[in-house]
Amino acid sequence: MSDPAAINQSVNSPQRQYPLERTRNFGICAHIDAGKTTTTERILFYTGLIHKIGDVDDGNTVTDWMEQEKERGITITSAAVTSFWTQKKEAGLQKNFEGIAHRINIIDTPGHVDFTAEVERSMRVLDGAVAVFCGVAGVQPQSETVWRQATKYKVPRIAFVNKMDRTGANFDNALNDMRKKLGAYAFPIYLNIGAEDKFAGVIDVVNQKAIIWGEGDLTNEGLKYEITEIPEAHKERAQTALAELIDAVSNKDDSIAELVLEDKPISAPVLKAAIRRLTCKIELIPVLCGTAFKKKGIQVLIDAVVDYLPSPLDIPPAQGMVPDTETSLEVPPNDNSKFCSLAFKLWTDPYAGKLVFFRVYSGQLKKGDSIYNPRTRKRERVSRLMVIQGSERKDVDSVYSGDIAALVGLRNITTGDTLCNEDFDIALEPPTFPEPVISMAIEPKSKADQDKMSQGLQRLAEEDPTFRCFTNEETGQLIIAGMGELHLEIIRDRLKREFSVEADAGAPQIAYRETITKPAEGEGKFIRQSGGRGQYGHAIIDVEPNEKGKGIEILNKVVGGTIPKEYIPAVHAGIEEAIKSGVYAGFQVIDIKVSIKDGSFHEVDSNELAFKMAGIFALKDAFAQAGPILLEPIMKVEATTPDEYQGDILGDINRRRGMIQGVDAKNGQTVLTAQVPLAEMFGYATAIRSLSKGRASYSMEPFSFEQVPNSVLTTVMDAAKKRPAARS
Repeated sequence: MSDPAAINQSVNSPQRQYPLERTRNFGICAHIDAGKTTTTERILFYTGLIHKIGDVDDGNTVTDWMEQEKERGITITSAAVTSFWTQKKEAGLQKNFEGIAHRINIIDTPGHVDFTAEVERSMRVLDGAVAVFCGVAGVQPQSETVWRQATKYKVPRIAFVNKMDRTGANFDNALNDMRKKLGAYAFPIYLNIGAEDKFAGVIDVVNQKAIIWGEGDLTNEGLKYEITEIPEAHKERAQTALAELIDAVSNKDDSIAELVLEDKPISAPVLKAAIRRLTCKIELIPVLCGTAFKKKGIQVLIDAVVDYLPSPLDIPPAQGMVPDTETSLEVPPNDNSKFCSLAFKLWTDPYAGKLVFFRVYSGQLKKGDSIYNPRTRKRERVSRLMVIQGSERKDVDSVYSGDIAALVGLRNITTGDTLCNEDFDIALEPPTFPEPVISMAIEPKSKADQDKMSQGLQRLAEEDPTFRCFTNEETGQLIIAGMGELHLEIIRDRLKREFSVEADAGAPQIAYRETITKPAEGEGKFIRQSGGRGQYGHAIIDVEPNEKGKGIEILNKVVGGTIPKEYIPAVHAGIEEAIKSGVYAGFQVIDIKVSIKDGSFHEVDSNELAFKMAGIFALKDAFAQAGPILLEPIMKVEATTPDEYQGDILGDINRRRGMIQGVDAKNGQTVLTAQVPLAEMFGYATAIRSLSKGRASYSMEPFSFEQVPNSVLTTVMDAAKKRPAARS
């Protein structure tokens, strides 16, 4: 650790209450129903932010404050909460931050795959994460997704194996799952003492002590616990775990390796410091366990957040680019530097209006200051600053480097915008979001609500980067598109509650995609002569398949001025329009490379519109010769069922064109992993309940786009012609 006094002088403003080294920005993330919100609620209780514990089933938790979240018992939108924690010096335990108060900014993220955008944008601004795993199910599909998102944004994390009191809970199985499925370099810093109804406490591996919980009221009192020597029956396991932990750390940390080679003793503070270094560098995942519902293991989890997850000073500085250049800039966390922040979420509050959630990377911001948006090149004055406590808003006068807060009343802001000083022109990397996979037509029940619905959908699209709404040009119908049936159901519910618009919706439609299988040349001519001045545009292009997932590339390879420079953007725009509206079956084109290579023009009759039309015709001509194919979204499905229903559920997945990837036995149940086309998954929730008498469950997440088989292609193409509104 650096010298706190030196840090205070160099990077902290004298006005701030909690210095940077004592700030933790972390998220709670996991598969749906692993216990994220319950864990968050218990953390808020033990940190003193709330004095009565809420429950997901009762719909009264701090972070699940939307009506839809309370009714369904799931998290839909990420919720930011600020609380404070002071470590206590317990007998025999070495604490890194004993008696020092820390400010901890927590973001509780959704687990359902339909709301993956909330996890994506939260990961972009977090310094660390607590990955929660179910002690019974271990690593589940959405656990893998959030793990990949954390890796993508280089977020250090610790793991918390929850629900250790549940029947079938097995800490070692969950740990092995992390290593096998996630490739995590994961080692326990706390071991369980007992499991299921005999889960009595944990073993502190670093300090070689046991923490045993007593009894207590599960609503409003914290459980009492006692720190003791490790029970005789668990001593050997505890010593083995410590030896494995030291070995794991020594493989990655030179200072511990040196002590091991010299056969010198390694004290608890020295080992903890090394674990912290490796965790901050994402080279080690410390693993803890507990049961959030019964409030066991939460205090040690908060201690671990403070001890091992990084402060803004412990991670590499944020990187940005000078707009319209290739010049990169660093944004070191420092209150005394120029102000720079990232807007990662928009939300419409019924009382405060439009909120812009932002993470401050450097400098400080006060009420009355002006901030600059490099994307729009405009300045705006800050009239109101807030810190969010779930559904409550607390006004503050200033925010500092490392803080997560909200601005009120800003206009022309989108998710991912950089907000900074005008003399510090920089664009931070915005979060990226997946494309929608499902769409439906929507219309208000009464014509009088048409304008209200349009305004509501526009607001919701501003808030949610994975939600789109657009008008189908052929039918005039309004189309909404999102990440799944539940996503679109919540959108319609919010329209009704927040904007008082009742809406009828068509059946959900699949967002198919088009691409090509071989190179081809295409020619497009747009020639009109109607007495006066005519129109003339002529373009020749090459198309070829691009690498999977590489997207669209459009290159200008015109030489000799066969198409004048001023008309190249028009050809480009025509190609882009054809790509968006589809060529083969009216669905968006993906993963192709287009080269504009030749053409001709007329001195008088050529104009931008003519060349735009030439671009559209050229792409259609090339596409027809390039082996066009239709792609459909494939979902990764994991179904968990009692053994006696395995055959029925396996057969049902096969009937849905599913490809079985694995059949595993886990805790007396069978886990089936498969890849199934999204088109075949409508109504699956009802089907799996029916097949298993309500005892099986499933989860799914987007996996890839694959070619539609010929046996299904005709049906899809005919349906697309009949229902143009389904296209996206």
